[in-house]
Amino acid sequence: MAAKTVNISNPFYDPDYKPGQLNEHELWWIERQEVIEKAGYRFRPRFRQGWKPPWEGTGRRYREFEDGQPLVWRVCIDATRISDCQTVMLKHIPLEEGPYELQINRKFSSEPLLSNPRNHCAPLRDVIELPGDDPIMVHDYLRPFDDPRFETYGEFVVFFGQICEGVQFMHENRVAHRDCTLMNIMFDPSEMYPEPFHPAAMKRSRDFQGKARRYTRTRCPPRYFLIDFGLSREYDPENGPPLESVLRGGDSSAPEHRDTDIPCDPFPTDVYYLGNLVRRELMNASTLGIPCYNGLEFMLPLINDMVLEDPSKRPTMDEVVARFETIKKKLSSWKLRSRMTLEDEFWMDLWWRRVRHWCRTVGYVCTLKSAIPERR
Repeated sequence: MAAKTVNISNPFYDPDYKPGQLNEHELWWIERQEVIEKAGYRFRPRFRQGWKPPWEGTGRRYREFEDGQPLVWRVCIDATRISDCQTVMLKHIPLEEGPYELQINRKFSSEPLLSNPRNHCAPLRDVIELPGDDPIMVHDYLRPFDDPRFETYGEFVVFFGQICEGVQFMHENRVAHRDCTLMNIMFDPSEMYPEPFHPAAMKRSRDFQGKARRYTRTRCPPRYFLIDFGLSREYDPENGPPLESVLRGGDSSAPEHRDTDIPCDPFPTDVYYLGNLVRRELMNASTLGIPCYNGLEFMLPLINDMVLEDPSKRPTMDEVVARFETIKKKLSSWKLRSRMTLEDEFWMDLWWRRVRHWCRTVGYVCTLKSAIPERR
């Protein structure tokens, strides 16, 4: 290789470590780059055979270069689909993890489930089969659900409604997600971003020459998706409520997971994950050092029930969806169009943003943009 690799588990203990050099996970993809390109997917220059760091000898930091942007995820890589130049995400599934993730992806990406509007599982676009190697799934390139931040309560309502609908749809088909947490909820940015953003530095344009230009969720409503079915399992309803060993994902706080020796039903845990996501990441995020949103008190009764200590007392996803529909109907158009403020906003910034928001909102009202901006 033209560039030295490093084990990313503790690179700073390597005396020869140089910031920006390739790590072991990037090397895994580079070794398969030519085969994957023949399958129709092209990597960024950094991940091609023979790559050399362009910043060496320039005196500039590696992060200033497009080639200096490393992989965001260990088992995933962004690529360009050669046929239409669209950015996609490739994910390899280690053989030792079993067939579940690929099976469940295929289940929800096949008819009749695929075309069901309540299906919010990220569609599987392709599978690259390499002889004797990990299978590689191809998905659209999605963006974290909270980046950029929500502007209005109507935008939040759409997000929560779609994700609850998606988990409800999975449960109806006897599949528990088991990790529907912060990192596994995304949205399709294709409408909001008129020009591509960089997959590893999402605030930058794809060519790395400036900021990525975007619209608001109200102007160009996105669709939200669930990803990562590595812990998901499908159950036979004839066997009754399932009891599974504890598998912890992105949220290890579920009460039923405190004792890892006691099997539990994963369906109520999915309910807990969604409730705790709103409680911890959006309402009480200050406990994590992240500013939380004001004005979500209308969600408290439902969220409190979703995170009850006793899983058997939590509402089912059917009940969550029905109760949230009732909550949504009680929200006024004024509330739905109001700006979601953060608790730590400086008062001068707050007033400027508020004026700008209402000027923009007048335009949305005049052009008949819905207070609950939803794209199906």
